[in-house]
Amino acid sequence: MEYSQFYEEFGTPFTGRKKKKVQEFLKSMQLQYDEGVEYTVNLTTQDGQIAATGSLQQNVIKCVAVDDRYQGEGLSSRVVTLLLNHASEVGQQHLFVFTKPKNRAMFSDLGFFPIIETADVLLMENVRDGIKQYVQNLERPKGNPKTIGAIVANCNPFTNGHRYLIETAASQCDVLHLFVLSEDRSAFPASVRYQLVKEGIRGLENVILHHTSDYLISSAVFPTYFIKEQHRAEAINCELDLRIFCEYFAKELGITKRFVGTEPFCPVTNAYNSAMKEILGEYGIEVVEILRKKEDGVEISASRVRACMVEGDYETIRQLVPQTTFDFLVSEEGQKIAEKLAKEKKNG
Repeated sequence: MEYSQFYEEFGTPFTGRKKKKVQEFLKSMQLQYDEGVEYTVNLTTQDGQIAATGSLQQNVIKCVAVDDRYQGEGLSSRVVTLLLNHASEVGQQHLFVFTKPKNRAMFSDLGFFPIIETADVLLMENVRDGIKQYVQNLERPKGNPKTIGAIVANCNPFTNGHRYLIETAASQCDVLHLFVLSEDRSAFPASVRYQLVKEGIRGLENVILHHTSDYLISSAVFPTYFIKEQHRAEAINCELDLRIFCEYFAKELGITKRFVGTEPFCPVTNAYNSAMKEILGEYGIEVVEILRKKEDGVEISASRVRACMVEGDYETIRQLVPQTTFDFLVSEEGQKIAEKLAKEKKNG
């Protein structure tokens, strides 16, 4: 069948019957539809059957599949090219793909370069040595510090608990690299979270603040569509993220300690901390758990602050956050975030 006999369909994303059709096609390929996708390309036959499909979520390519009957026709290349064109139109130049390790050659031919590979997942980007260039350009300390530590945090928003964790960690090393997740999928925008951290750590002279760019990954973007054992998805994501940290960030910056707060609330974060000890141990990096700071006998958490925002309980919030964070929360921009949180809670 010649390429001209395939029709292009575009969804932003597809809904209803068209979405169900994509779901069924992926299922026939032993893949799952990822509900996070924002844009989908289908190549269909003259009788309306899907021959190939692929999707985008922000700058991550997902759910690429070609019917076995049309393998070798160049359809995967066409689908990815159409996705790249759309990404360029909406201002996304730097793209990533998570796929099975066996697909390495296919995506290499399409202009992608490997970042990290585990037994289950291969992560690639469309910039040669993009991650190496990014890490090499990170700010470094002056002199030759002996003990170099790191914290990776979301800070949604920055609390007294975060300040205590950072302060305690900074006292245990010569230099502390603090990475604030750049991904914009939290209640507080990435730019706001970064600024609140910057203001909240004033006076800690040995702390170097960084964005993470797209390289330290959250489970929100990590795709699970090609993982058969869905119960393992979180652990697989965890390993990928931690190995990126070790292979690139820790090696380049000479990090020998990573600090985390104890996690009494979230089992997912607890599991992540356990995996961290195991995987970072392979690289000779010590994981140091610091007991969470408490207020009135209760651990301080960003989730507690957000809950108080919904309730309008700013007297409690005042005890949980630095003045710089509090000033933002009562500002016009902060109140808009509170309204959004209240609306989300009301809508379930």
